Amino acid sequence: MEKSISSLLSDALINTILPGIDVPLSSVGKIQHCEIKKKSVLIKIELGIPLKKSLSEIKITLIAATATIIPDAKIELAITSNIIAHAVKPPLSPIKNVRNIIAIASGKGGVGKSTIATNMALALVQEGAKVGMLDADIYGPSQPLMFGLEGERPQSTDGKNMYPLIGHGVQVISIGLLVDTNQPLVWRGPMVSSALNQLLNQTKWDDLDYLIVDMPPGTGDIQLTLSQKIPVSGVAIITTPQDIALLDARRGLEMFKKVSVPILGVIENMSTYVCQKCQHEEPIFGSQGGVKMADELKVQLLGQLPLDISIRKQTDGGFPTVINEPDGSHANIFRKIALRMVSNLATQSKDFSQHFKKIVVEENS
Repeated sequence: MEKSISSLLSDALINTILPGIDVPLSSVGKIQHCEIKKKSVLIKIELGIPLKKSLSEIKITLIAATATIIPDAKIELAITSNIIAHAVKPPLSPIKNVRNIIAIASGKGGVGKSTIATNMALALVQEGAKVGMLDADIYGPSQPLMFGLEGERPQSTDGKNMYPLIGHGVQVISIGLLVDTNQPLVWRGPMVSSALNQLLNQTKWDDLDYLIVDMPPGTGDIQLTLSQKIPVSGVAIITTPQDIALLDARRGLEMFKKVSVPILGVIENMSTYVCQKCQHEEPIFGSQGGVKMADELKVQLLGQLPLDISIRKQTDGGFPTVINEPDGSHANIFRKIALRMVSNLATQSKDFSQHFKKIVVEENS
């Protein structure tokens, strides 16, 4: 039995691979309305992720897919974004004004977790999302430096709740904005967990689509507190190709699995070293370690980043790569990784394939 034009068009659209994230429309969006007339087609599509920078390219791709089914029609296509909140598991309650909480974690220190978290947050802002950054590394807060906010202090109007600072469009809160960072914090586990809860719940977040949490390395008290007491939507694990880093990353990933936090993917940092003089790339920490780990543990490899001194200099200077060189090759890698991460979250949050509305066909017009 032959399919109708409406069915063919629906299949073509939902199976179209979207540029920039390389996933089908059915994974991250839905057809809100599609009306086929004699000489025209009107399509309205809603995405579950922000894609501002890729919107023009996505429109061209979807129009081309439509034209393969209805070649001679005038095609009108409207695309909007609606980032939904992740379902919160009982007995946890959502954080006020925060739709989704994404943890960025690593099994050990020194793998570039904070740098990646910062650049991904900024990439999502550039795509049109409202993003916050919670620096959960109580003992070694680095986000004030990376967002160029050192020396500034959050404001409070009631002596209890505080407003986050704004760094390059991201709402930022960190213990490093509240204490003298030159003095060590000699706190035991319960004090650290209490401080994290206060930073999260006593910050007046402003309607966030995503709250990125820069976790401390390892699998200690803060990770357990975050995963068990805070409604985490998902976690991305940072590693390097080095064997010892991969071993620790596996432990971290398994810990999040045990407490039922969805794994959004693995990011391999320092995949290759880029020589500043000749641009030659060398895998000094090993090759394809993150790829093998993702394959073995059946999670997605979100992307691979090089070890490049420019990334370090820009981030340490308070103007991370995504801000400093928004159209550069490294910024594009950060952007693709961030979009793949939230695409996986959108799939976790809601199965869009069950929500395609019936296409209306008008024979006469």
